[in-house]
Amino acid sequence: MTDMLTVISSTGATKKGYDAGLSDEELLHCYRTMLLVRSFDEICLKLQRSGRIGFSIPNLGIEATQVGAASALRKTDWIFPSYRDFGMALYHGIPALEMMHNMFGNAEDAAKGRQMPVHFSFVDPIHFYSISSPIGTHLPHAVGAAYASQLRQEDTVHLVSFGDGGTSSCGFHSGMNFAAVWKAPVVFLCQNNGYAISCPSDEQTASDGYAIKAEAYGMPHQTVDGNDLLAVRQAVLDASERARKGEGPTLIEAVTFRMGGHSTSDDPTKYVPKEIVDKWKKKDPVERFRKFLEKRKLWTQKLEDQMRKETLAEVDAAAKAAQKVAKPGLETIFSDVYAEVPAHIRQQGEFLFDLSKRRGEADAGDGEFPL
Repeated sequence: MTDMLTVISSTGATKKGYDAGLSDEELLHCYRTMLLVRSFDEICLKLQRSGRIGFSIPNLGIEATQVGAASALRKTDWIFPSYRDFGMALYHGIPALEMMHNMFGNAEDAAKGRQMPVHFSFVDPIHFYSISSPIGTHLPHAVGAAYASQLRQEDTVHLVSFGDGGTSSCGFHSGMNFAAVWKAPVVFLCQNNGYAISCPSDEQTASDGYAIKAEAYGMPHQTVDGNDLLAVRQAVLDASERARKGEGPTLIEAVTFRMGGHSTSDDPTKYVPKEIVDKWKKKDPVERFRKFLEKRKLWTQKLEDQMRKETLAEVDAAAKAAQKVAKPGLETIFSDVYAEVPAHIRQQGEFLFDLSKRRGEADAGDGEFPL
């Protein structure tokens, strides 16, 4: 594995004179965002276990990679996330309520219930591309978007995030190859969390880590401590600067570990040895950043208690509000697909509304297809 970039030591110390390029308020925002991710995880697990939502993705242990990367991007940049990137959206100001609408698939959901939970998509205040379930398919999408912005001569970086398992996809190869050939402004962020669901890294690749794969495509690479928020930020900043200068893409491997299941449908105790989990618990990214803030005299126990209380209340309130929103209207099955509804789709819509009315379903209204 290539040399690993680290900024914050296990004690929270950094090199003398180190400047993260963030104000005290921004550093505290980073920390609060990581706590917000944990609160979101906690509430979503309870919602799923109680049958109120169908699915969620735990982020425990990956928060520093998400938030560190997000802190290095401008709001005009594009994020093509994996499904374990809650922190990227929350850092840039996406309200927890907007994310909860998606978790419930209600009428306020941006996808109108057409996506699974956790498949967020936002256009404001940041470009947050729709999450894709098939592994690796969003990498070529990110490269295509980056190439388009390059042709338009825009000062825009496109960060695409994926797991270690994503490097085994066809999308990884084609995305990396095209990005390097075109010198597209892309930052490839591989979150190496040790397991692609239950497949460990040593069964995923025979190469010495994942960053080194960039050499085959002719692009620079960097391995970074994924539990070190400031190290991830620095790596993404450096890669973004190269991209903005027209020097092309970079592959970053963030070495981290998910301290939970792949999803709420998964039991990691079946395949992850307990001693590995215990080892990584000692590297908790939230605890590490807390120590850094403490050394900067920005942290107090009172502030900690306040932040944890506020973030949990914020997510709890969002969940309760989203749960009360009605499900998407019946017509949304057909809307936003065609500018003008074609005859065969209209026929299907009319049949559906008529059938729903005969069944006495409230969604059917008067039985007339409204589009």
